[in-house]
Amino acid sequence: TKSEIDLPAGTDIHSQLVYDQAAKNLQQMISSGVLEQEATSCYYIYQLIMPARPDLGVDGNAQTGLVCVSSVEDYFNDVIKKHEFTRPEKEKDRIDHMRTIRAQTGNVFLAYRDVTEVNGLINGWKTANKPVYDITADDGIRHTIWCINNPAVIGSITRLFETAVPATYIADGHHRCASAAKVSQFFPEKPQAQYFLTTIFPESQLAIMDYNRVIKDLNGYSPEEFISALQEDFSLTQSPVPVKPAQLHEFGLYLDGKWYILTALDGTYAHDPIGVLDVSILSNNVLDKLLDIKDQRTDKRIDFVGGIRGLKELEKRVNSGEMKLAFSLYPVTMAQLFAIADSGNVMPPKSTWFEPKLRDGLLTHLID
Repeated sequence: TKSEIDLPAGTDIHSQLVYDQAAKNLQQMISSGVLEQEATSCYYIYQLIMPARPDLGVDGNAQTGLVCVSSVEDYFNDVIKKHEFTRPEKEKDRIDHMRTIRAQTGNVFLAYRDVTEVNGLINGWKTANKPVYDITADDGIRHTIWCINNPAVIGSITRLFETAVPATYIADGHHRCASAAKVSQFFPEKPQAQYFLTTIFPESQLAIMDYNRVIKDLNGYSPEEFISALQEDFSLTQSPVPVKPAQLHEFGLYLDGKWYILTALDGTYAHDPIGVLDVSILSNNVLDKLLDIKDQRTDKRIDFVGGIRGLKELEKRVNSGEMKLAFSLYPVTMAQLFAIADSGNVMPPKSTWFEPKLRDGLLTHLID
């Protein structure tokens, strides 16, 4: 990834030159021993520890998952469940990259409902064995990896997933997943191309962060008129401190240097898996209804701020004059994500933000 740094400044990052350079870099890393291929099949355990950031109001988090390859057939058959649409131009970039380098260097982030026996096997291996990698990145996140190379343990984990995990769910990486599935069709004769690199986390290990909104204008409303219009669908009180919503259907609004707590009124939203989401309530009752933002993917009047940036980033964007107002949201829950994926629906754009992020390049799956 990022092979354009080895090419002249101004090189189109989506050009074939970049993909060719990536293939060259990968082969050099393999031949020089920077990357080492395992002699036998194995699983990996991948633990990420993110320190707390009190200055941003961000809690720390630790999560441990199983690195494996997942089946393209399971993706096509909806055993691997989705909750987002993908965009063709983003798929094309990943397809061209994978086809050229004949490898997957980035993980798809999957989730599943906890299985006590799987948790026990993974925790037991971590306790009894030393990690093969243990690094802390520049952003302070610690990445620790163990290799499970015992055939009996590998067999036990495999059987448990076959019998006790009916489905996995894409948490992050819809474009990588869709692209890997399409790349497999270019290489039907290559068994490894029918699988793609994933790290699978039990639900209990995961924390979805808030994914907040900043908007450029009030669509012709004065601040007073906007506050009044909001009260058709929300109860509203001013807050002396920045508002990090504490429960579902609670929102923070930052406007003209003041914070407000908004709570959606009963009867103003649907109770189906999509309608009950806070991102849907905000979209339907504020962004669309009052601010005339119909398509959040394309409208230039709205931007999105991951919860890792904290509420101070919302204040900064508004106080600078770049944006007029900001909304803080309560995070989507894993139960909501599972329910939507199980129902065959998709979430509104920019609904989920996961931290910490999996690192590209730590583990690679060759498909050639």
